Amino acid sequence: MTEIVRTVTDLRTRVAAWRREGMPVALVPTMGALHPGHLSLVDAGLARGCRVVVSIFVNPTQFGPNEDLARYPRQETADVALLAGRGAHLAFCPSVDEMYAQVSATRVEVKGLTDGLCGAARPGHFSGMATIVTKLLLQALPDFAMFGEKDWQQLQVVRRMVRDLDIPVEIVGCPTVREADGLALSSRNLRLSAGDRTIAPLLNREMRRIAETVARGGTATAALAEARASLATAGFGRIDYLELRHPETLEPAGMRPARVFAAVWLGNVRLIDNVPV
Repeated sequence: MTEIVRTVTDLRTRVAAWRREGMPVALVPTMGALHPGHLSLVDAGLARGCRVVVSIFVNPTQFGPNEDLARYPRQETADVALLAGRGAHLAFCPSVDEMYAQVSATRVEVKGLTDGLCGAARPGHFSGMATIVTKLLLQALPDFAMFGEKDWQQLQVVRRMVRDLDIPVEIVGCPTVREADGLALSSRNLRLSAGDRTIAPLLNREMRRIAETVARGGTATAALAEARASLATAGFGRIDYLELRHPETLEPAGMRPARVFAAVWLGNVRLIDNVPV
């Protein structure tokens, strides 16, 4: 059974008890609407012999004024049932008032890594994300924090933030979990229409084709242009970005080491993905 706590005080009490028993702790930060990708992070924590805490909190400070905060799926009862079935020990489900009890004058900013990609497309997003992750890490004080590689930019930002602020936690990147047709799992996939769901896997196929072309020594510019045209023809909407970047610095890259990064709209859903070259 997965216990639910809703206050920082109760969270710290549970973690302190585990500490007294010499048990390592893993934190899995989420915004809920859990899927097998999230559950794979729970598995990764359990595999390290940890007591696993999963936070479920839709963080308002990482949504822009025209983004989908109100529509973001919330299904706490179903989420906790999934966690119980997977063996997670604790669900931290705070309210907005608990996490932001007073008007906060402090934000965490990570320069450089947040300049491009989602940082450019979603101003303020990474400040909100970095701030809430810092709060969660300090509230839970875990030995490990598990993050999926689907949000690769987020993973690099968190790693740099933890290093710069000397937060004593190991950030563990876990492989992206995909549907059988290649679509990266995301809570937002629940909002895809039936028709759009059949189109969505093309994004990953095109990204892999770009990666294969570049790996063979082909021209990245041409491969990216072909992919953009293919996505437009298939019915995708605005492309926030489709680029090659260095996997650690996230600077533009024309050769290896590199990853292909994409954020593309399909209907009213923004899909993100990345694949290595």
